[in-house]
This record gives sequence, structure tokens and C-alpha cells, in this order.
Amino acid sequence: MWRAASMPLTGEPQQLDERMTLNTVQTMKDFLPDDGCAGTLLARVWNPNGPFPGPMVVAVRAAGLFDVTEKWPTVADVLDEPNPAAALNDMGGTFVATVGEALANSALPASDSVLRFLAPVDVQVIKACGVTFADSMLERVIEERTKGDASGAGAVRAEITAVIGDNLQGLKPGSAPAMALKEVLKAKGWWSAYLEVGIGPDAEVFTKAPVMGAVGPGALVGIRSDSSWNNPEPEVVLAVNARGETVGVSLGNDVNLRDIEGRSALLLGKAKDNNASCAIGPFIRLFDATFGMDDVRQMTLDLQVAGDDGYALQGENQMSRISRDPLDLVAQTISAHHYPDGFMLFTGTLFAPTKDRDAPGAGFTHHVGDVVRIRNGWLGELCNQVTHAETAPPWQFGVRALMRNLAQRGLLG
Repeated sequence: MWRAASMPLTGEPQQLDERMTLNTVQTMKDFLPDDGCAGTLLARVWNPNGPFPGPMVVAVRAAGLFDVTEKWPTVADVLDEPNPAAALNDMGGTFVATVGEALANSALPASDSVLRFLAPVDVQVIKACGVTFADSMLERVIEERTKGDASGAGAVRAEITAVIGDNLQGLKPGSAPAMALKEVLKAKGWWSAYLEVGIGPDAEVFTKAPVMGAVGPGALVGIRSDSSWNNPEPEVVLAVNARGETVGVSLGNDVNLRDIEGRSALLLGKAKDNNASCAIGPFIRLFDATFGMDDVRQMTLDLQVAGDDGYALQGENQMSRISRDPLDLVAQTISAHHYPDGFMLFTGTLFAPTKDRDAPGAGFTHHVGDVVRIRNGWLGELCNQVTHAETAPPWQFGVRALMRNLAQRGLLG
């Protein structure tokens, strides 16, 4: 049996070791959904014990974390079950630790010597859809027209809203009204790549991060050091299996570098895919009798950002205002025989912060040390602290390391 690095959390944070990142400590009440462990919660943790320490697939239950890796070496294997929630609930597993013990360790600097939560995704591709909310689409157009210069955002925002208004809620992409608006904007010289995917028939779909490239709860999330205009993006992340079925969801932070992408849409890869550039967690809530896709469609994700400078920002992402249904985004992502391990899909966000931070008219941008909390009553809370991508812990445990580790542990048939 492994030994926890600190005492378990119950209702409130305990006295913590000075090595801890105090701002990312969570209470059990915040970490878990409003209904506790009533749903079917699937997670991953790092197991520091035995001759070959490595990742462990666990069921999160009221009694603690239960290892099911012997039956399902990867999260993708669980998701491929005919009924993932029923299969996980029927599997007893081996008790590992309390949820509080792993949660306390997850606030420590990343270490392979303690049991801690990881992103609840392994061999699935990490995909994302952008400009899925017509309202926040306007901010993408602003980024493009300012060429990534935050100082000009206010003037361009006023100019855009004078042309097309500031509320496009209810405008269905690809519909006749949307295509009519497209023609008006083209005639005015206002058409852009963002408007094309925002109100046109085809969704924007891109690869957010390599397989296993996401960080988990309590980890540092990265922005590039050469970015001066960026923000968090609170998003619902769909868990899609190899059959193309959406079987659960998680929370995600699809960090957005507005200046880099704003210079050119062709810089999307540099803006989106960097070390520690997205977080997923704290677990996947599988669809079962307590929770389903209709609940996802009505979710509100609450965001809080707290800086060392005393700056505080609040926002939300209302899934009811998404322009494209989540399952439509899945359908547009899938191509025949293309995802044999399934994928995780960021679904976009309504949130685009404009509250000034460093100077009047400059809007919001991250500072190193910012703590980002994303919460939903069904999905608990994902909490991460911001650093530079270049100085975040190096990502070294990739797909080859996972396969070798599972083989060493005798978990590959």
C-alpha cells in the first residue's frame, strides 16, 4: 500500500506543506459534482508504487478510488465497452486511496513519487471545435482585424457591432438567414475565416494537442512566453469512443493565445498546440441514469481567474447558447475509419473576456501565477495554475512510454 504525501482533504483544506501550490488546493465539495459520487466517474491517477510506477485507470466512488487497470489498461478501453457506465459500475476493482488523498497530492508540484490525478484521457486524439458560439465569434473577428494587437480591440469591437450587432444568438450556421447575412458582410468587405466557420455550414475542427498531451487537475497549464494577449477557455469536452459514440463528458481549458492566432488564422497550430496548453478533468462523467446528453446541452460552466496581483475575473459558458449541437460537432469531426482509439472533443466556448487588466482598453490577458477554476454542478471543478509553456514541467511520458509501462506491468494481452 502506498503512503499519501499529506493528510486527506475532507470538507476544508488542511494545513499544507509549504511546497504546495496553495492557490490550487480544492475542497472535496468543490472537486466533486454537486451529487458527489452518485454518477459514474472515470479517472486516471499516477501510481508511484511497485517496480514499474505508471498510470492507473480508476473508478471514483464514495468509498475512494478503485483500480480497474487490470481489466481496462486504458481509458479508451472503458469507453469502448457496449455500455461503459454499466461496465464500470459492475467492476469492483482494487481500492487505492481516498479521493481526498489523491486530491491533496495533485496540488503538489508534479512528482512521480506520489499518487495524483492525471488528465482522464490517454490514447484518444485531443480534438477541438472553434467559433461554435455566434456571440464569441465576434471576438475572433476582432482578433483577426486587429492582427492580434489588444490595444485596438475596443475600436474594432465598436465598428463590428455597428455593422452586425452584438447578439447573434439563435442564428443557425448554414441556415438561409445565416447565408443572407454572409452575403451582406461580403458586400461590405467584412467576411473572414472566422465568420465562415461561425455561421457557414462547416464547423472548424482542429487537433488541439497530441495524444496524451493534456494536463490534469492541479497541474500547471501553459501560455507561450511570447504571447501578450491570451485567456482561458472553459469548455465541455466530449468523450467519443472508437464507434463514434459520445459516452461521457469532462471539463476542459482550451487555452487561447489571441495575439498569435489573430495575426493569421494559419498560426492556429502555434497558438493552440504547445507544452501544457490544455487541461482536461478532473474525470469523465459517463452517461448513465443520472446524467445524459440533454443535461450537457443545458450546462453552464462557471469560470474564476484569480491573480497574484489581486485581479479577479468571473465568467461563464452557457451550452444552451451554442450555435451547433454537440452531436453535430462530433459528426463533423468523424471521418470513416479515422479514430480507432476514439477522441476527446473540446466543443468551444461562449466566454471571451474584455475586462481590462493592465491598462485601459487593453482587455484581459493572463499573468504567470493566475489560478483558473472551471466548475459545473454535474462535473465538479477543474483547477490549474498558469505558467509559461516553455517552463512548465516537460512532457516526457508519451505513447511509447505508456505502452512499455503497461507491458512491464503485464497489462497488455
